[in-house]
Amino acid sequence: MATVLSVSGSPSASSRTNRLLRHLDQRLIAQGHEVIPLDVRTIPAEALLGADFRHPAIVAATELFERADGVVVGTPVYKASYSGVLKALLDLLPQYALAGKTVLPLATGGSTAHVLAIDYALRPVLNSMGAAHIVQGWFTLDKDITVREDGALTVAATATEALTQVVDQFSAALGRTPLLAAAS
Repeated sequence: MATVLSVSGSPSASSRTNRLLRHLDQRLIAQGHEVIPLDVRTIPAEALLGADFRHPAIVAATELFERADGVVVGTPVYKASYSGVLKALLDLLPQYALAGKTVLPLATGGSTAHVLAIDYALRPVLNSMGAAHIVQGWFTLDKDITVREDGALTVAATATEALTQVVDQFSAALGRTPLLAAAS
């Protein structure tokens, strides 16, 4: 199947966004995809903020994007936009780092007031980076994501249903991407 790069744009290791992405990674793996997790917060700040294109961590991240057939981009929403660490990474990638790729945008946040952040903040950037197909994304409220004491994740039933649908659509679109690329 396809190679999927699962990018967490959360600055926190224990964030709901990060945990939700890793939970969804398991569904993609069960569908036969190879999933490579990338937590942007693990890239050294001096490389991101200093715009060091040659830093080994930036070079490695760029190579992961090149290798992927599809990319899941997850971010918490802050002030109606995606996270600053995600922005810093996207700014350091080649202009068309998403060319020929299928992309699934996901976001989490505390209020439905931020639900349009995917369409008005994240999607235009992903599109400008040449994504071949950006599937329907999904915004999940923080209150719908619970981390139990044992570390296990529980997602509210309505959110689970919607997330299952968008992940499955992404997975199906991955299967069609090589055909579309071959036809052009």
